[in-house]
Amino acid sequence: MLNCDLHIHTNHSRDGESSVEEILLQAEKVGLDAIAITDHDTMDGAWYAAKIKSRVLVIPGIEVSTAQGHLLVLGGTSVIPPSLDVIETIRLANAQGAVTILPHPFHIWRHAVGLKVKSALEAVDAIEVFNSRYIVGQANRKAARGARRVHKPAVGGSDAHHARYVGFGRTTIDAERTVESILEAIRAGKTVPGGRMTPLRTYTRQSIKSTWRRVRRHVHR
Repeated sequence: MLNCDLHIHTNHSRDGESSVEEILLQAEKVGLDAIAITDHDTMDGAWYAAKIKSRVLVIPGIEVSTAQGHLLVLGGTSVIPPSLDVIETIRLANAQGAVTILPHPFHIWRHAVGLKVKSALEAVDAIEVFNSRYIVGQANRKAARGARRVHKPAVGGSDAHHARYVGFGRTTIDAERTVESILEAIRAGKTVPGGRMTPLRTYTRQSIKSTWRRVRRHVHR
């Protein structure tokens, strides 16, 4: 059984705060076997992490900004462009042999695909039912109910934007310690999600910083 965090951002994301090296060190410290680096619309952080010697296995990933919200793609071989229809994005990911996961699918402030495209719940390989960056757990519980309704595997992730929160969300996976085995185990539902919540003060601070960055980008255009 492997302890994995399947949703992590580095400073290769526009809102990530920690370097790849800091992420890997924290993952080792908290006893993770594998992590997926899923920066927004880039795989640069994941590809860089794969070159660093670490006892933690790195699953290459990306959080794609589709036209209807966010989609995690694990094990892909190339970057899928943002702003495409989510079903088309899932199709492109499948063509790469990647695993698709709907993250925070019902959170009203978090680019939630599940609130806009119900068919996406059935089209993906798995659903994130524990995301540690929720103010309240209602959206997590709704995601868990949705996963059960469409008979999809359930996973958890920290959605960490700072190294200190790596491992707050986890998925225990019955797999060998290889990327291929982990991806296949996710598809087969050999997963148990869980974890603890990111402190509210941190979530609020990060949200304010992200909003301020967007305002500054808009002003300087």
